[in-house]
Amino acid sequence: MEEKNKVSVRIAGSEYVISGYESPEHIQKIALYVDRKIQEITRKNHLLSTSMAAVLSSINMANDILRLQEQQTKMQEELTELRKANKELKEESTRLKNENEKAKERESQLKIELTRRETELKEVRNTINTISRRDKSNN
Repeated sequence: MEEKNKVSVRIAGSEYVISGYESPEHIQKIALYVDRKIQEITRKNHLLSTSMAAVLSSINMANDILRLQEQQTKMQEELTELRKANKELKEESTRLKNENEKAKERESQLKIELTRRETELKEVRNTINTISRRDKSNN
């Protein structure tokens, strides 16, 4: 089992010992963030007590969290839509590749057929020319 870290931090001028499974650096970072939020509130209104500033800061941070959760939900929905569109595009690409291969095969068959017909036509012309020369020489 992971061991809890205990970290001494200063928030709004008071010392606190915070324990958690996160790294000491992470705990310090959170404490610094909370301290700065409280300082922002007290700078705007010097008459607030520390506890009132802490409550207002908590409300502001809760608002930030809820907005981020809403954004995350929207982004998840968008990601789902993008994945669906990507899947459809891949399927369309596969279908078009298959159609292209069939068209290439048909083109190849038609080229062979054209060559065969051109050869037959050439033979017929040669036969006609031969017959025509014979008829001229017989006349």
